[in-house]
Amino acid sequence: MKDFAGKVAVVTGAASGIGRATAMRFARERMKVVLADIEELALKETVQALADEGHDVIGVPTDVSSWDAIQALAAKTMDEFGGVNVVHNNAGVVVSGPIAELTIADWEWVLGVDLWSVIYGVKAFLPLIRKTGDGHIVNTASTNGLQSAPAIGPYNVAKFGVVALTETLRRELKAEKSNVSASVLCPGAVNTQIVTSRRNRPPESARGHPSSAAEQAFENGAGKLLAQVGKDPSEVANMVIDAIVADDFWILTHPEWKNVLRERVAALAKDNSLYSGFGG
Repeated sequence: MKDFAGKVAVVTGAASGIGRATAMRFARERMKVVLADIEELALKETVQALADEGHDVIGVPTDVSSWDAIQALAAKTMDEFGGVNVVHNNAGVVVSGPIAELTIADWEWVLGVDLWSVIYGVKAFLPLIRKTGDGHIVNTASTNGLQSAPAIGPYNVAKFGVVALTETLRRELKAEKSNVSASVLCPGAVNTQIVTSRRNRPPESARGHPSSAAEQAFENGAGKLLAQVGKDPSEVANMVIDAIVADDFWILTHPEWKNVLRERVAALAKDNSLYSGFGG
């Protein structure tokens, strides 16, 4: 897809971070944009900021972990704009703690938002993009979808799943010579609010989670790190636009991660031992 003007984009997790930045960039490319997020106040503020600039945008409060909600988002998009070209399945959350201590509800919440929402997004919007004629799906994974880190097991599992889902989708679309394509976004350190995502967790889901000093330390430490060294989300939004235009599959915000992947593959080719990227 080379031309964005007049076309329609849908972005989940659009009220903050990478989602907000990509929604704003799509709008400034003269696209009509549907912004979806569970944080209604932040969503309203983002939509208003874009509307004040003269952009054609709407906000749809959405719990992306719900299939019914994603279907309603798709229906609202069609009712408002009559089609869709680009979908950025971006919403994400994280919960911290050792696997031995995490609850089933922890797993269900993270997988619901980080993986099932992407599955739902593809299922609901791919047929609509096909009808429109051409377009692109961007799914947000993470560098943790390329190499796991300790203490965020559900997040790792979800992000590996997003990479696998998007790679499968891309291969299928290429095989049928479709005018629709797909990319996977794997952000490294980006200055977002991901580490404080429990602010949006339903209280009934959080019940039983072993909130602890360790969890607070994770939020404080990771949040400080992202604020200090993380890329600005607007840089990532530019990368997303460039990838859609070039039809690139991988969107790596930090190219140095290619060295991590080379080391991983080399370790696999050599033997079954864990390599240094795992800390041992």
